[in-house]
Amino acid sequence: MNTNKLQLGIIGLGKMGGNLAAQALEKGMRVVGLTKGDPPDHLLKEGLIHAKNPEYFLNHLDSPRVIMIYIHSGPAIDKLINELAEVLEEGDIMLDGGNSYWGDSISRYERLKEKGIQFIDLGTSGGIEGARDGACFMAGGENTAIKKAEPVLKELSVEGGYVHAGPPGAGHFVKLVHNGIEFGMLQAIGEGMDLLTNYKDKLDIADVLHCWRNGSVIRSWLMDLLEKVYREEGSMEKVPSYVEDTGEVNWLVDDAMHMEVPVHVIAQSVMQLFASRDENSKQSRAIAMMRHGFGGHPYGPDKSIREGRKKGRVGGFYSE
Repeated sequence: MNTNKLQLGIIGLGKMGGNLAAQALEKGMRVVGLTKGDPPDHLLKEGLIHAKNPEYFLNHLDSPRVIMIYIHSGPAIDKLINELAEVLEEGDIMLDGGNSYWGDSISRYERLKEKGIQFIDLGTSGGIEGARDGACFMAGGENTAIKKAEPVLKELSVEGGYVHAGPPGAGHFVKLVHNGIEFGMLQAIGEGMDLLTNYKDKLDIADVLHCWRNGSVIRSWLMDLLEKVYREEGSMEKVPSYVEDTGEVNWLVDDAMHMEVPVHVIAQSVMQLFASRDENSKQSRAIAMMRHGFGGHPYGPDKSIREGRKKGRVGGFYSE
């Protein structure tokens, strides 16, 4: 079937997987997609091959097959990779692009290695926009697997936004640390917004945010998102202070305790997030606005996210 162009399988065509598929198709890749229900019409029109079952990957992709997984972390990942392992051939590569726990990823790598299937834990950042226009990838895996998958990963990443972080588990660990840093930044920005709204005189906060985005030490994508959503909402008052989260940074705080590494800011940001659920906090409103901007996270409580927080990590702290 060799078409002399990059080929890719994607499982899960939601916000992240669907936008990565759209980017890949736009760049001329052959893309085979498997998802619950029917794929979005726009992907089919752009050339996506709809996989009705895992066997489609065998028939529509050349070996070694590169298959990216973008479904919720937890037992569903184990169920899926076990099903795929029964179908794929030796040397094929699975990449878990979700926010799985790094210890779980090492266990999955070891289990698949016995079957001759290669596994890469692929931390993915940049949100929905990054998936569509150029993601940030942090890969963990053996050099042989990485070498085969790198052409696809480099094509779908923003310039400079790809790293082979280390051996199996490293990709998801680096992404977990990234998420912890993100929480600390969100909290600091949220506290700054609280101070701005409590100044003795009324400030033009949207214009202040715009100024900070241009040339200041604290300019960042988070600041870009906050100005955008602040202007769209008109203020923070309509945004619920309840901040929903998927629970990954809780794992990082647990890891830090096992590693005996002090993470004062990250741990406190998690505690403050919990506090947001019980009080009318302007800090939390600002954080909710930024999280909505970069990840499409909902405002207020969400049952499915809450369930994912409880089930996302399969094993405990990984220790050899």
